[in-house]
Order: sequence, then C-alpha cells, then structure tokens
Amino acid sequence: MSLPPRINYTVENSIASIRMNRTPVNAIDHPMIDGIHAALRQADRDPAVRAILLGSSIDGMFCGGMDLKMVSRGDSLALRDFVYKFYMETMDIQYRLTKPSIAIINGPARGAGMTLAINCDMIIAADDIDLGYPEIDIGLIPAIHYAHLPRQISRHKAFEFLFTGTPISAYDAATMGLINHAVPRAELETRARDIAAVLARKSPTIMALGRGSFMRANDLDYRRNVENQIETLCNVFDTPDGREGLRAFVEKRAPIWTDAREQ
Repeated sequence: MSLPPRINYTVENSIASIRMNRTPVNAIDHPMIDGIHAALRQADRDPAVRAILLGSSIDGMFCGGMDLKMVSRGDSLALRDFVYKFYMETMDIQYRLTKPSIAIINGPARGAGMTLAINCDMIIAADDIDLGYPEIDIGLIPAIHYAHLPRQISRHKAFEFLFTGTPISAYDAATMGLINHAVPRAELETRARDIAAVLARKSPTIMALGRGSFMRANDLDYRRNVENQIETLCNVFDTPDGREGLRAFVEKRAPIWTDAREQ
C-alpha cells in the first residue's frame, strides 16, 4: 500500500517506523491523519512487524496540533467529521492493534500531538522539550485529555495543566508518570529502538493476546468518557468564543472574549 507523502514509513529489524512529515509543525489535517491511520493498519497487518514507532521526520518538532486554519474554515458538520475521525478512529485503531506502539517525542507536542502520543502504549521524549495543552488560550478544549490526564496524574495537577495552558517539561512529565522516559536528545532514537527491540523479541501470539487483554482491562468507561468530551468540543466550535479564538489564531492577534451565557 502506498502512503501519502506526509508520512514516511519504513520497516527495519521487525520494527515499523511511522514518521509525520508535514512542515513546519506536522499540523494534523485530513490527509495527515488518514496517512497515520493507513500506516498503523499496514504495520499491524505485516507479519514481519513486531513493534511500531510513531514519531516525526522534522528535526526538533513532533506535532503542533490540529491544522487550525483548516478547522477555522470548516462548517459544523465538516468539523464534527474531522474531530470524530481524529479522536475516535485513532483511538479505535490503537485499541485494536496486535503489536505494541511507542511514541517518540523529539520536539514540542501540543494538543492533537499529545493525543497521538497518549494513544500509543509507551512514550519516550527528549529531555529538553515540553508538552502542552494550549487549547484553552484559543477558545477550545483538549477533549480526550479531560478523560485521560486525571487518570495518569492527580486530578488537581491535571486541572492546572489543562486550564492554564502551561507547558510541562519532559522531566516533570516522566516524574508524574505521564510519559515513560525523558532521555538526552542524542539518545532518543536509540532508547526508543532498544525498547521496541525488546518488545519485538516476545512471542507475537502472546503479545497480541496480552495486549488485547490489557486494553480491555483498562478501558472501563474510558471510550464513553472520551466520546462525551468530543461532543463537548464539537459544541465549543459553535460558540462565539470558539469561533473568535480560531479567527484570532489565524489572524495572529489576541482574542476578544465574550460571555455567550449572558446573551
């Protein structure tokens, strides 16, 4: 299967490497997420693949989030289609993988970039980068992370990060258990491949059965909670402040907020 030019895909030593490649910041649009989905499915079908890496081909940049210029131009139905594809289809594909996946964060990860990473089974990051949820500053919400982040760290720390928009250092993220390892940049690729190689040496049958059991055991009401958050995000797009935040971002100016509840 041929993949779109925005996705670089290779297989070496039983490890599939999926790398986003859309300059300057790997902004997620329809072709990008379609390519990631296709690459994940291809890796899962390939009997030569035992582990999957998801990263970036752009030096110093993992993913800056959704393509907000594209989002700002879409009507409500188009946005709903994109949001459900990005969140729910991505989560469903990762849920059903029979092989372990590792996110390699080589640079800033914002919004949708964090979503791509947390859907993987493990996360390895360079120790000089930060992670963030800036949606609050542009009148949006980081949907899946309302369901995810309080499960990973404390509820109060999750609220702080999600509602202040303050980035988290890779070191702090590792200390809190949000990511697996924060390593020197020069060691990032080697560390990720070493861990992938360990996983690749396991029985593929046991890995598939065990991973499936692990996902079911930890799903609980997670999917339903995520879907609830996505519905809220779709409603946010229709609010005056949601539209104003997107316009302000595209126009590179500060947003002028109003309180629609008082109108």
